[in-house]
Amino acid sequence: MSSARSGSPLQPSGLRLRRTLAAALATAAVLVTSACSGTAHPAKDGAAAYRLTDKTPAATGDLDSFTWSVYAEPTTIDYAYSFDFPPNQILANVCESLLRWNPDLTTSPGLAASYTNPTPTTWVYQIRPGVSFHDGTALTADDVVASLRRNLDPETASVWANQYKNVTSVDKTGPMEVTVTLAKPDSTFNKYLAAGPGTVESAATLAKSGKDYGNPQTGVNCTGPFSFGSWNSGQSLTLKRFDGYWNQELKARSGEVKFVFLADATTRVNAFQSGEVDGGWMVPPNAYAQLGATRAGKLYFGRNTTVADEVVSNLKGPLGDPRVRQALLMAIDRKGIVTAGAGGVGEVSDSLVTDSLWAEAPPATREALLKDLPRYPYDPAKAKALAAEAGVNGQKIVIATSPLDSQTTIITQAVAQAATAIGLKPQIDSLSAEKYTTLFTDPAAREGIDLFLTFWYTSITDPLDMYGSLQTGAFSNYGNWSDPAFDAAVDRAVGAYDPAEHAAANAEAQKIATRELPWLPLYTQPVSVFLGKKITGVRPSIAYLYYPWAAEIGANG
Repeated sequence: MSSARSGSPLQPSGLRLRRTLAAALATAAVLVTSACSGTAHPAKDGAAAYRLTDKTPAATGDLDSFTWSVYAEPTTIDYAYSFDFPPNQILANVCESLLRWNPDLTTSPGLAASYTNPTPTTWVYQIRPGVSFHDGTALTADDVVASLRRNLDPETASVWANQYKNVTSVDKTGPMEVTVTLAKPDSTFNKYLAAGPGTVESAATLAKSGKDYGNPQTGVNCTGPFSFGSWNSGQSLTLKRFDGYWNQELKARSGEVKFVFLADATTRVNAFQSGEVDGGWMVPPNAYAQLGATRAGKLYFGRNTTVADEVVSNLKGPLGDPRVRQALLMAIDRKGIVTAGAGGVGEVSDSLVTDSLWAEAPPATREALLKDLPRYPYDPAKAKALAAEAGVNGQKIVIATSPLDSQTTIITQAVAQAATAIGLKPQIDSLSAEKYTTLFTDPAAREGIDLFLTFWYTSITDPLDMYGSLQTGAFSNYGNWSDPAFDAAVDRAVGAYDPAEHAAANAEAQKIATRELPWLPLYTQPVSVFLGKKITGVRPSIAYLYYPWAAEIGANG
């Protein structure tokens, strides 16, 4: 969800970024392609052409081990606090949920073999028999109840508490049956059980580990294709193949996987090139051309639900006026950012969600969305006039960032220069990757910060995952933005099981959010993954945050 970069306060330079982007245009016109079937995205607006890959070539055999880069070390792998790229991509291979979010963004049964919705406020789950935890004990309904109830416990303070806001009880109602009762209909609750909110851990392990659960010494004890092996703080985390795994179709092809923490983008790319690291998600965009041509492996792109946004985290300052937010967005050269910052691979976004999230919406609703969506084309002169009308006259704003890669540097510089262009005085504060992550979990860490960058993914295939995060009082509503009409639209979407009603309410929420801009949408880009020449089998998709992707990686050739 997070990343950014910069240095000290940026000095005004009206031409510096434009020249940087113009120079990058000449070098980014590289056709970035990948093997296997997928969807081609032709070049346009100066961006590169690229292809989405559904599945890389199947593995030809098993592996003893492979290594994988992660840009930051997790603070924990406790599912109740895992809501970011580093912990989730690891945890997805160790712990499982009641349902499973697949790489094609569909949902299927997981640790729940089946489920029913006998009333609008009742969900009944039949727990899969014959499943073992990594310590050899059997999965029971009691484990499911204990795991889900943690998200209801104020003392746990789970990052998934908002997804449980309509839950009144989680109860064992049969030997292998669990019933969840809601206070009112909730169209997204069941969908969320394919992601973090549906994670199941051993009740005995939770009780024994207490507050130490998920830390480097204790780890976790779940049911996935890999078990927790060891965690060398500051360096790496190793998972071991679990031979007692219940799903033979997803039995791990590798004996172990070692996640190596590499915060520096250049170090990650060099490790790919040398073969020191076999692969990694979130490839630095400035290395697309380099890694697309290397003999060390292959670069792939896949399905994504991610939008790069600037979060407005302080509505008490100059950005509290929606006209200033609108002006700032109009002054950001988003096409230039895609070209120079995203390696030309991506598209400017007019909303906070990707088109893929509207898959269940009727065609008429999808067409209406395009008509009704407020748009903010690049127009610095109009932006400056709007900001002046709102009283902008040299007020300071603080933009937080972190050294992830050149993409975040370029984005932050572009936003800062746009702020300067409309009459604000931007100051850039650079944080470590680990400290930057706390912006998403600790309100105190956001004190004094007006904007920070996020690559915000959804955890279900529904726009409501994004817009529900901006409802008044939601955990992820980082700026404490509040709009009664927006809240009402979200409530209607939550209560609507009918696809047409659900989509219409979502569309109304989107229209309000795009007009008021509590977050500023920048662009979308596909998931990127690099596979060294000795491995293959992964399915490139944002679902890697919850799907056991590492289990499918095996020997190449």
